[in-house]
Amino acid sequence: MSRTTEVVHIDALPWEEAQHGDRNQWKRKRLGVAAGGEQIGASLYEIPPGKRSFPYHFHWANEEALLVVEGSGTLRLPEGQVPIAKGDYVALRASPEGAHQVINTSDKPLRYLMFSTMIEPDVGVYLDSNKIGVFRSKKDRASYVFFRSGEAVDYWDGEG
Repeated sequence: MSRTTEVVHIDALPWEEAQHGDRNQWKRKRLGVAAGGEQIGASLYEIPPGKRSFPYHFHWANEEALLVVEGSGTLRLPEGQVPIAKGDYVALRASPEGAHQVINTSDKPLRYLMFSTMIEPDVGVYLDSNKIGVFRSKKDRASYVFFRSGEAVDYWDGEG
């Protein structure tokens, strides 16, 4: 069985950009996907001053880790907000204790590497909006569905 190892240079990858409302905005370079990773994901994120990454959330299947490579900001965790800066590394468990949100509270861009196991399916819990997301694959952004927790149904609902 032959195996190909893909070497990618970060400068050769394009930025993907996303923005939602006035608060959430980021750019991302998908390193893990570009290198052919299957079980470990890695992305470089950049958050502009005053913006946040994703909504405050945790995963049930995938552990994540964050390494700040440039700038500073705040990491929102269950125990409160903590300052983060270049060189800081954080492991985020696949549990409510791993809930997190990155906030750029500085006046310069904040860059960090985000690593993740790639277990699927994954379930994400969004604590501020009371939503649950089910993800088939992090490689395919179209493979997800979200539910509001208060709209739960019985196991046999609709089964005849």
